[in-house]
Amino acid sequence: MRGKYALAAAMRSPDGQIIIETEELKGIYQSSLSKVPFFRGLILLWDALGLGTRYLTRSANLQGGEEEKIEGISLYLTLAASLAIAIGLFFLTPAAIGKAIQNLTGISSLAMNLIEGVLRLGGVILYIWGIGRIPDIQRVFAYHGAEHKTINAFEAGAELTPETVKQYPLEHPRCGTSFLLTLIILSVLVFSLVGNLPFGLLLLSRVLLIPVLAMLAYEYIRFTANHLDHPLIRWMIRPNLALQSLTTREPDSAMLEVSIASFNAMLELEKSLQEKIILPKPEPLTVSGVGGYQNPPE
Repeated sequence: MRGKYALAAAMRSPDGQIIIETEELKGIYQSSLSKVPFFRGLILLWDALGLGTRYLTRSANLQGGEEEKIEGISLYLTLAASLAIAIGLFFLTPAAIGKAIQNLTGISSLAMNLIEGVLRLGGVILYIWGIGRIPDIQRVFAYHGAEHKTINAFEAGAELTPETVKQYPLEHPRCGTSFLLTLIILSVLVFSLVGNLPFGLLLLSRVLLIPVLAMLAYEYIRFTANHLDHPLIRWMIRPNLALQSLTTREPDSAMLEVSIASFNAMLELEKSLQEKIILPKPEPLTVSGVGGYQNPPE
């Protein structure tokens, strides 16, 4: 769980204990750059790749023990390979197929980009559905659901106990799944503006424009999260919420205990840091999940 100034992660060890790690968010998170429109979307991307991966790795190491620990060069090579495969599967492959169809049929650049976008969206949905059949990933998705329920309960002012939190929805408008779907849809618009390019430049543009897509997607998620009281906005985010049915599962009470423990640890550190900073007036606490939430609305 991440607030504005603090982060906390809770992990259940093999012996059943909940291990909690906390840290103060410094550097880029507290700089003026984090408030610059569009640029702050890149910070989100780093947040998802950096903090999320770091704590998922710590959790895996806690479960595997010393003999199966992932660290050092093997960790960085694994992350680099995973990122390269993701870019290849979800950006380069749809672009290559779309270009091949255009060369064979002579369709317009816009039609090619629409085909590419459909292939990209279909590939992502199929991938998430496929890995969601794996028991270990189902547990990850259940913890994702626990994260959502805890934040929903907190934002509703409810008591944070497993019995109460489990009554709240699995969906949350600031989820990283929403960010992913928004990025894919925006890719159709942005890549269409690039126009018809030679094959090599086409593939290069798909990689170079990923940060641009991240910035645009972040601003869209931020805007909709700040205007959820408007009927049109609620209608616009329905596809995002629907996609979360693939990335969340109903958590059990033990999972909710871990999620609540993480939230409470973050809350305690967040409050102490706000007092340390001596803010001119108390700030309302907003929180996001390290596993994929966007920065909360202000």
